[in-house]
Amino acid sequence: MPVLPGAEPFRHEGGEVGVLLCHGFTGSPQSLRPWAEYLAERGLTVALPLLPGHGTRWEDMQVTGWQDWYAEVDRELRALRERCSQVFVFGLSMGGALTLRLAAKHGDEIGGIVVVNPANKVHGLSAYALPVLRHLVRTTKGLTSDIAKEGGIEIGYDKVPLHAAHSLRNFFRLVDGELPQVTQPMLLLHSPQDHVVPPADSARILSRVSSTDVTEILLEQSYHVATLDHDADRIFEESFAFVSRLAPSAGKEAGADQAGQQEGTATGG
Repeated sequence: MPVLPGAEPFRHEGGEVGVLLCHGFTGSPQSLRPWAEYLAERGLTVALPLLPGHGTRWEDMQVTGWQDWYAEVDRELRALRERCSQVFVFGLSMGGALTLRLAAKHGDEIGGIVVVNPANKVHGLSAYALPVLRHLVRTTKGLTSDIAKEGGIEIGYDKVPLHAAHSLRNFFRLVDGELPQVTQPMLLLHSPQDHVVPPADSARILSRVSSTDVTEILLEQSYHVATLDHDADRIFEESFAFVSRLAPSAGKEAGADQAGQQEGTATGG
Protein backbone atom coordinates (compact mmCIF):
# COMPACT_ATOMS: atom_id res chain seq x y z
CA MET A 1 0.00 0.00 0.00
CA PRO A 2 1.22 3.54 -0.73
CA VAL A 3 2.19 5.67 2.26
CA LEU A 4 -0.14 8.57 3.04
CA PRO A 5 1.28 11.88 1.80
CA GLY A 6 3.27 13.44 4.64
CA ALA A 7 3.56 10.18 6.61
CA GLU A 8 6.89 9.12 5.12
CA PRO A 9 9.84 8.22 7.37
CA PHE A 10 12.65 10.76 7.76
CA ARG A 11 16.40 10.26 7.98
CA HIS A 12 19.30 12.67 8.16
CA GLU A 13 23.03 11.94 8.19
CA GLY A 14 24.59 14.40 10.60
CA GLY A 15 27.32 14.19 13.21
CA GLU A 16 28.35 11.50 15.67
CA VAL A 17 25.43 12.15 18.05
CA GLY A 18 22.23 10.44 16.92
CA VAL A 19 18.56 10.63 17.85
CA LEU A 20 15.87 8.02 17.20
CA LEU A 21 12.29 9.34 17.26
CA CYS A 22 9.29 7.05 17.83
CA HIS A 23 5.80 8.14 16.76
CA GLY A 24 2.48 7.17 18.36
CA PHE A 25 -0.26 4.56 17.97
CA THR A 26 -2.26 4.99 14.71
CA GLY A 27 -0.14 8.09 13.94
CA SER A 28 2.83 8.57 11.63
CA PRO A 29 6.24 10.30 11.38
CA GLN A 30 4.37 13.49 10.38
CA SER A 31 3.61 14.19 14.05
CA LEU A 32 7.36 14.30 14.83
CA ARG A 33 8.79 15.55 11.54
CA PRO A 34 9.19 19.22 12.62
CA TRP A 35 11.06 17.95 15.70
CA ALA A 36 13.25 15.69 13.56
CA GLU A 37 14.02 18.54 11.15
CA TYR A 38 14.90 20.86 14.03
CA LEU A 39 17.44 18.33 15.33
CA ALA A 40 18.82 17.67 11.85
CA GLU A 41 19.35 21.37 11.26
CA ARG A 42 21.53 21.40 14.39
CA GLY A 43 23.85 18.73 13.06
CA LEU A 44 22.48 15.58 14.70
CA THR A 45 22.04 12.29 12.90
CA VAL A 46 18.30 11.59 12.97
CA ALA A 47 16.13 8.51 12.34
CA LEU A 48 12.33 8.77 12.35
CA PRO A 49 10.93 5.45 11.09
CA LEU A 50 7.38 4.61 10.03
CA LEU A 51 6.09 1.85 12.31
CA PRO A 52 4.69 -1.30 10.64
CA GLY A 53 0.98 -1.07 9.84
CA HIS A 54 0.98 2.72 10.18
CA GLY A 55 0.78 5.48 7.60
CA THR A 56 -1.20 3.54 4.98
CA ARG A 57 -4.68 2.28 5.95
CA TRP A 58 -6.07 0.97 9.21
CA GLU A 59 -6.57 -2.52 7.78
CA ASP A 60 -2.80 -2.87 7.52
CA MET A 61 -2.46 -2.12 11.23
CA GLN A 62 -5.08 -4.73 12.15
CA VAL A 63 -2.58 -7.52 11.38
CA THR A 64 0.34 -6.00 13.33
CA GLY A 65 1.14 -5.93 17.03
CA TRP A 66 3.55 -4.47 19.53
CA GLN A 67 6.26 -6.97 18.61
CA ASP A 68 6.30 -5.53 15.07
CA TRP A 69 6.40 -1.90 16.25
CA TYR A 70 9.11 -2.56 18.82
CA ALA A 71 11.23 -4.61 16.40
CA GLU A 72 11.30 -1.66 14.00
CA VAL A 73 12.58 0.88 16.53
CA ASP A 74 15.00 -1.68 17.98
CA ARG A 75 16.44 -2.24 14.51
CA GLU A 76 16.74 1.52 13.92
CA LEU A 77 18.47 1.98 17.27
CA ARG A 78 21.04 -0.69 16.46
CA ALA A 79 21.74 0.97 13.10
CA LEU A 80 22.25 4.34 14.81
CA ARG A 81 24.58 2.76 17.35
CA GLU A 82 26.78 1.52 14.50
CA ARG A 83 26.87 5.00 12.99
CA CYS A 84 27.07 7.24 16.10
CA SER A 85 29.18 7.48 19.24
CA GLN A 86 26.17 8.52 21.36
CA VAL A 87 22.47 7.87 20.76
CA PHE A 88 19.34 9.33 22.36
CA VAL A 89 15.75 8.14 21.97
CA PHE A 90 12.68 10.40 21.86
CA GLY A 91 9.02 9.36 21.73
CA LEU A 92 5.45 10.66 21.70
CA SER A 93 2.55 8.77 23.32
CA MET A 94 2.97 5.05 22.49
CA GLY A 95 6.32 6.13 21.07
CA GLY A 96 7.15 7.10 24.66
CA ALA A 97 6.43 3.53 25.75
CA LEU A 98 8.63 2.21 22.93
CA THR A 99 11.34 4.61 24.10
CA LEU A 100 11.08 3.38 27.69
CA ARG A 101 11.37 -0.26 26.64
CA LEU A 102 14.42 0.49 24.49
CA ALA A 103 15.93 2.23 27.51
CA ALA A 104 15.15 -0.72 29.79
CA LYS A 105 16.66 -3.22 27.34
CA HIS A 106 19.70 -1.32 25.99
CA GLY A 107 21.02 0.34 29.14
CA ASP A 108 24.20 2.37 28.64
CA GLU A 109 23.91 2.12 24.85
CA ILE A 110 21.35 4.96 25.14
CA GLY A 111 22.65 8.29 26.44
CA GLY A 112 19.25 9.66 27.50
CA ILE A 113 15.56 9.66 26.66
CA VAL A 114 12.92 12.32 26.01
CA VAL A 115 9.23 11.39 26.22
CA VAL A 116 6.25 13.61 25.40
CA ASN A 117 2.84 12.64 26.82
CA PRO A 118 4.03 9.05 27.22
CA ALA A 119 1.32 6.40 27.41
CA ASN A 120 1.40 3.72 30.10
CA LYS A 121 -2.08 2.18 30.12
CA VAL A 122 -5.26 1.70 28.09
CA HIS A 123 -7.86 3.38 30.30
CA GLY A 124 -11.59 2.90 30.74
CA LEU A 125 -13.94 -0.05 30.85
CA SER A 126 -13.31 -0.76 27.18
CA ALA A 127 -9.79 -1.90 28.07
CA TYR A 128 -11.19 -4.84 30.01
CA ALA A 129 -13.53 -5.73 27.16
CA LEU A 130 -10.82 -5.71 24.48
CA PRO A 131 -9.92 -9.44 24.66
CA VAL A 132 -13.51 -10.34 23.66
CA LEU A 133 -14.63 -7.19 21.87
CA ARG A 134 -11.86 -7.39 19.28
CA HIS A 135 -13.43 -10.57 17.92
CA LEU A 136 -16.84 -8.91 17.57
CA VAL A 137 -16.01 -5.39 16.41
CA ARG A 138 -13.13 -4.48 14.11
CA THR A 139 -12.61 -0.81 15.02
CA THR A 140 -13.52 2.08 17.28
CA LYS A 141 -13.20 5.83 16.74
CA GLY A 142 -9.77 7.32 16.11
CA LEU A 143 -7.41 9.14 18.46
CA THR A 144 -5.57 11.52 16.14
CA SER A 145 -5.41 15.34 15.98
CA ASP A 146 -5.85 16.13 19.69
CA ILE A 147 -4.24 19.55 19.11
CA ALA A 148 -5.16 22.89 20.71
CA LYS A 149 -3.57 24.97 17.95
CA GLU A 150 -6.11 26.10 15.37
CA GLY A 151 -5.67 24.26 12.09
CA GLY A 152 -3.41 21.61 13.61
CA ILE A 153 -3.75 18.28 11.83
CA GLU A 154 -2.13 14.94 12.65
CA ILE A 155 -1.86 12.45 9.80
CA GLY A 156 -3.12 9.10 11.03
CA TYR A 157 -6.09 6.75 11.09
CA ASP A 158 -9.62 7.85 11.88
CA LYS A 159 -10.28 4.37 13.26
CA VAL A 160 -8.51 2.24 15.88
CA PRO A 161 -8.19 -1.45 14.91
CA LEU A 162 -9.14 -3.40 18.02
CA HIS A 163 -6.73 -6.29 17.47
CA ALA A 164 -3.91 -3.74 17.49
CA ALA A 165 -5.41 -1.98 20.53
CA HIS A 166 -5.44 -5.29 22.41
CA SER A 167 -1.77 -5.79 21.57
CA LEU A 168 -1.06 -2.23 22.74
CA ARG A 169 -2.71 -2.98 26.08
CA ASN A 170 -0.47 -6.01 26.53
CA PHE A 171 2.57 -3.93 25.59
CA PHE A 172 1.80 -1.27 28.18
CA ARG A 173 1.61 -3.96 30.87
CA LEU A 174 4.96 -5.33 29.78
CA VAL A 175 6.65 -1.92 29.77
CA ASP A 176 5.19 -0.98 33.15
CA GLY A 177 6.95 -3.99 34.65
CA GLU A 178 10.22 -2.97 33.04
CA LEU A 179 10.22 0.69 34.16
CA PRO A 180 12.53 0.06 37.16
CA GLN A 181 15.18 -1.02 34.62
CA VAL A 182 15.18 2.48 33.09
CA THR A 183 18.25 4.28 34.48
CA GLN A 184 19.16 6.84 31.79
CA PRO A 185 18.75 10.61 32.17
CA MET A 186 15.16 11.42 31.28
CA LEU A 187 13.28 14.51 30.15
CA LEU A 188 9.51 14.05 30.44
CA LEU A 189 7.17 16.68 29.02
CA HIS A 190 3.40 16.34 29.39
CA SER A 191 0.20 18.29 28.84
CA PRO A 192 -2.23 18.80 31.74
CA GLN A 193 -4.99 19.07 29.10
CA ASP A 194 -4.55 15.82 27.19
CA HIS A 195 -7.67 14.11 25.83
CA VAL A 196 -5.86 10.89 24.87
CA VAL A 197 -3.37 10.12 27.66
CA PRO A 198 -4.15 11.32 31.22
CA PRO A 199 -1.49 12.93 33.45
CA ALA A 200 -1.65 9.80 35.62
CA ASP A 201 0.43 7.97 33.02
CA SER A 202 3.32 10.42 33.34
CA ALA A 203 3.06 10.30 37.13
CA ARG A 204 3.20 6.51 37.07
CA ILE A 205 6.28 6.51 34.84
CA LEU A 206 8.07 9.09 36.98
CA SER A 207 7.37 7.06 40.12
CA ARG A 208 8.67 3.76 38.72
CA VAL A 209 11.80 4.51 36.69
CA SER A 210 15.19 4.26 38.40
CA SER A 211 16.66 7.29 36.64
CA THR A 212 18.19 9.85 39.00
CA ASP A 213 18.64 12.60 36.38
CA VAL A 214 14.99 13.43 35.69
CA THR A 215 13.39 16.65 34.45
CA GLU A 216 9.61 17.14 34.23
CA ILE A 217 8.11 19.98 32.18
CA LEU A 218 4.42 20.88 31.88
CA LEU A 219 3.10 21.85 28.45
CA GLU A 220 0.34 24.18 29.54
CA GLN A 221 -0.70 25.38 26.08
CA SER A 222 -0.97 22.03 24.29
CA TYR A 223 -3.12 18.93 24.05
CA HIS A 224 -1.86 15.40 23.31
CA VAL A 225 0.05 15.93 20.06
CA ALA A 226 2.17 18.64 21.65
CA THR A 227 4.88 18.30 18.99
CA LEU A 228 2.45 19.96 16.53
CA ASP A 229 0.92 22.32 19.09
CA HIS A 230 1.64 25.65 20.80
CA ASP A 231 4.46 24.19 22.92
CA ALA A 232 6.30 22.56 20.01
CA ASP A 233 9.16 25.06 19.98
CA ARG A 234 9.72 24.56 23.69
CA ILE A 235 9.84 20.78 23.24
CA PHE A 236 12.40 21.15 20.45
CA GLU A 237 14.58 23.60 22.37
CA GLU A 238 14.47 21.74 25.70
CA SER A 239 15.24 18.40 24.06
CA PHE A 240 18.23 19.78 22.15
CA ALA A 241 19.52 21.44 25.35
CA PHE A 242 19.11 18.06 27.10
CA VAL A 243 21.17 16.30 24.42
CA SER A 244 23.78 19.07 24.39
CA ARG A 245 24.22 18.83 28.17
CA LEU A 246 24.81 15.08 28.02
CA ALA A 247 26.73 15.04 24.73
CA PRO A 248 28.73 18.30 24.48
CA SER A 249 29.84 17.42 20.93
CA ALA A 250 26.23 17.48 19.70
CA GLY A 251 25.82 19.68 16.67
CA LYS A 252 29.46 20.77 16.62
CA GLU A 253 29.97 19.12 13.23
CA ALA A 254 27.02 20.94 11.68
CA GLY A 255 28.02 22.50 8.39
CA ALA A 256 26.30 24.98 6.14
CA ASP A 257 25.70 22.32 3.54
CA GLN A 258 23.81 19.90 5.78
CA ALA A 259 20.38 21.16 4.79
CA GLY A 260 20.88 19.45 1.45
CA GLN A 261 21.63 16.09 3.01
CA GLN A 262 18.11 15.41 4.31
CA GLU A 263 16.52 12.25 2.98
CA GLY A 264 12.92 11.12 3.25
CA THR A 265 12.14 7.58 2.13
CA ALA A 266 8.75 6.01 1.64
CA THR A 267 9.21 2.47 2.91
CA GLY A 268 5.88 1.68 4.52
CA GLY A 269 5.41 -0.96 7.16
